[in-house]
Amino acid sequence: MKEINVGIIGLGGRGYGNLKTIMDCGSINIVAICDVYEDRIERAAKEMEERGWKEPKKTVDYREILNDKEVNTVFVFSSWETHVRIAIEAMRAGKAVGMEVGGAYHLEECFELVEAWEETKVPLMMLENCCFGKKELLGLNLARAGLLGEIVYCHGAYAHDLREEVAKGKENRHYRLENYKHRNCENYPTHELGPIAKVVDINRGNKMNRLVSVATKAAGLKKYIDDRKDTIENKELIGYDFKQADIVETIITCENGEVISIRLDTTLPRSYNREFTLRGTAGMYEEATNSVFLDGDEEFFETEKYAAIAMNNAERFYHQYIPPYWSKRRNNNNSISGHGGLDAYTFSVFFHCLKNDLPMPIDVYDAASWMAITPLSEQSIKTGEAVEIPDFTKGNWKNRDRYDVTEIDIF
Repeated sequence: MKEINVGIIGLGGRGYGNLKTIMDCGSINIVAICDVYEDRIERAAKEMEERGWKEPKKTVDYREILNDKEVNTVFVFSSWETHVRIAIEAMRAGKAVGMEVGGAYHLEECFELVEAWEETKVPLMMLENCCFGKKELLGLNLARAGLLGEIVYCHGAYAHDLREEVAKGKENRHYRLENYKHRNCENYPTHELGPIAKVVDINRGNKMNRLVSVATKAAGLKKYIDDRKDTIENKELIGYDFKQADIVETIITCENGEVISIRLDTTLPRSYNREFTLRGTAGMYEEATNSVFLDGDEEFFETEKYAAIAMNNAERFYHQYIPPYWSKRRNNNNSISGHGGLDAYTFSVFFHCLKNDLPMPIDVYDAASWMAITPLSEQSIKTGEAVEIPDFTKGNWKNRDRYDVTEIDIF
């Protein structure tokens, strides 16, 4: 694709932030923007004007963007429940798709997404920015280099106190509120699962077989709101019995023998952490402490100063095992917007693949299998039983070659 003409669908908090990051990436044209709320459209248009961009076409109907012949690339930043439907329509309209993350609502959506791509072969990438994180890529590269030995167990979490965000969902027109009121599942699996899936080669020589999910009671959000009943604006939430559990634990077994554990942890007081952890026969990497422990380090670490020694000791591997993107940012103290650079890296790779007709590193099979965890976890919680995870590649995972994000050189 020689020239990338972008239409952006969804300009809420995430979409607006992404718009600004995309403009920072350059070398593309933003020709159309869309949201169901006109004030969001005008805010985005003003941001573009202030940065010297040409005024885009504006619409509240995303189908106008899909029918626009000038647009050849679409970003889907709308609410969770619309991601798959709009992505499918965009592919059938011949538009390349960058799709924001989130869990699926029904398993059938995932099959339909795969079917649409297989019929059209239009480029689609799930924009899972955590797959491009410095620490996640350090862990991936340590594993690829064999320093951790044979990977046996991986863990990750979406551990993020979202009580205020959910409680203000009505005022801020944020989709999470309705989800927390009516669903009980692993509702946001891809931040933690995506980087792990790359490490253990899911859909490329390995696959996920089964999962079982368990959920705690839902107490944290209710208490948070009740403690603020005098100041909270949405009074209907006072005393509300939310359906979404405070913590959901999911265990996934893999064809090659690995076990993956992921945890949703969003409605109790806590600090942010993704807890990315890799355990292998020769060592471990732990994102929470940014530490590497290799076989043979026992004597060195068995001291009273273990915690101080271990914390951030992974930095000794940075010069060799983090990609050039992060090395460049580190050396230049680059502060480009978007989750500390995660988003810029993600968009840059997406654009690079489009311009050079390269396959997407997070493709439709990744998107379908990762998003499927949400409805499958919901089923497992309801029944108390393990459930099968579909093979969206129809057996082709056995022959698909490994394709890491680190293999895409954007410099």
